Amino acid sequence: MKTKITDIADIIRSKNSGPYELTMDIMFKDFESFEKVCAKKAINEQLVCKLYRITPDQIINIIEFKPAKAIKITIKRPICSGDLGETDVYGAQQHAPLLGLEFDL
Repeated sequence: MKTKITDIADIIRSKNSGPYELTMDIMFKDFESFEKVCAKKAINEQLVCKLYRITPDQIINIIEFKPAKAIKITIKRPICSGDLGETDVYGAQQHAPLLGLEFDL
């Protein structure tokens, strides 16, 4: 049976990490879920590349931060915040691809 990320995470959000970067945060409800996802390396470079249609060189980091039961993903912005053609100046809507994630835990 698959586990939905929305069932095991309290917060899934995105924001600017400066004008040239986006950060997505996944904060889990409990340590058990966080540790299972981390142990399986379910949030990884290949997944992020697929979800965001980017190449590995566009990933700045994927960090598992145990004190906060969180995984932080930082990627290069496809368009600088506020530039012509950019549609989310605050980066606040870029977490949407994460919302459909399901895992075999």
